[in-house]
Amino acid sequence: MAETNKTESSHVLADPSAQAVAKVYAQAYLDSAAEAGVDQPLEEFTSFQDDILAPNPDFARLLTSPLTTKDEKLGVIERAVKPHASEFFTNFLKVLGERDRLELLPLILSESWLEQERRDGKVRVQVRSAQELSDSQREKIEQRVRTVLNKEPILVPSVESELLGGIIIQVGDTIYDGSLRTRLKKLQSRLRERYLNEIQSGRDRFSLS
Repeated sequence: MAETNKTESSHVLADPSAQAVAKVYAQAYLDSAAEAGVDQPLEEFTSFQDDILAPNPDFARLLTSPLTTKDEKLGVIERAVKPHASEFFTNFLKVLGERDRLELLPLILSESWLEQERRDGKVRVQVRSAQELSDSQREKIEQRVRTVLNKEPILVPSVESELLGGIIIQVGDTIYDGSLRTRLKKLQSRLRERYLNEIQSGRDRFSLS
């Protein structure tokens, strides 16, 4: 049963349409928090996800499973969440429950952080390298992003030894691939093309003779 729920959850999080819906709710959540004068709304949201749902999978399934009725979910929120949460966050969960969107909570949280970073003039920069970045390399990348995008970068580094050398930088959907693996592939492709051209040229000369 747990594996089934895990599979269903993974499917939801990978669904582009689900991400689009989550983005709408994330924007609405932050807008409503600002209008209500709520400070640090993402702290309570993150705490609920990391400290309540993540370590208590049975409770998370009860709250998000399609097998739980809408009224049952709202009842759980009223009994188990309301006494320990702010009125603002409780109402947010109730709205999601009434619209059968509670299964999107992790995705809404992720989109909320991205939206808050965007509003703060920040941007996440995925940096994949064959070896761990040095402080000097990090500073150079951050400075380059500030200069080019006029935003404050949030570096998210990862090490992938198969890259052999160099780095791959991704900002949103834009990828700057300077890895040694990619350069070697391009060189191999050029050499192959040159080799095929030479063969074809030799065949042409042979047929003419």
